[in-house]
Amino acid sequence: MKTIILCGGEGTRLKEETEYKPKPMVEIGGKPILWHIMKMYAHFGFKKFVLALGYKGNVIKDFFLNYEFYNNDFTMTLGNHKDIAVHGNSDETGWKVTLVETGVKAMTGSRIKQCERYIGEDNFMVTYGDGLADVDISKLAEYHKSHGRIGTLTGINPPSRFGELHVEENQVTKFSEKSKLEGTRGDINGGFMLFKRKFFDYLSADSGCILEREPLEKLARDRELMLHHHAGYWQCMDTYRDYLLLQEIWNSGNAPWQFK
Repeated sequence: MKTIILCGGEGTRLKEETEYKPKPMVEIGGKPILWHIMKMYAHFGFKKFVLALGYKGNVIKDFFLNYEFYNNDFTMTLGNHKDIAVHGNSDETGWKVTLVETGVKAMTGSRIKQCERYIGEDNFMVTYGDGLADVDISKLAEYHKSHGRIGTLTGINPPSRFGELHVEENQVTKFSEKSKLEGTRGDINGGFMLFKRKFFDYLSADSGCILEREPLEKLARDRELMLHHHAGYWQCMDTYRDYLLLQEIWNSGNAPWQFK
């Protein structure tokens, strides 16, 4: 099963890092967040990736074209570009990466549709290029195949960005710092999605096609969209504050998304 990773957004709320690179190439612990996402999937045996490029996609192309050289020692003979010997293998041996130019201004639905020609399997996965979690991808895939519907979303209930006040007759009885608001709001789409190939019929290559609007809304109306709730770790990188948080977690040496 292949995984389409949406890598084309401009990351306007993270301008401190995205002025010269696409958001998926913003580094956490010295590696692009895109690499961390791919490592998650590869841990569960899913090593075929289709990267939907857009904003500064050349940076991602350069990263993979030179991946072996960036991550290994090598010997080369100047004047003979074919005489290059790479010493050793990276842990990412066997990854198959297809890079697809989908347009700088294309929306998420359009990007996925443009990757259709590279998806030959009955089912495929989709995720965003800026979210990390400890989702068990194998169990998620099993669930998707078990219910027979077209689509599966991973639902998460993220911590509130604000402290929660517990009040009785205008008196604050308890303050919960950034608690999870279980029971007070529904899940949100945390990415980590799976679809049957039929889902491409719900999409358009038109640049204005947004995955999270008409395609998923119509899939839900057709009762073809299922939810797999994830109660574990999840964190997106929307803002510079999120970026600093992910760096802090990685530096702690106990990043939840780093499967052992």
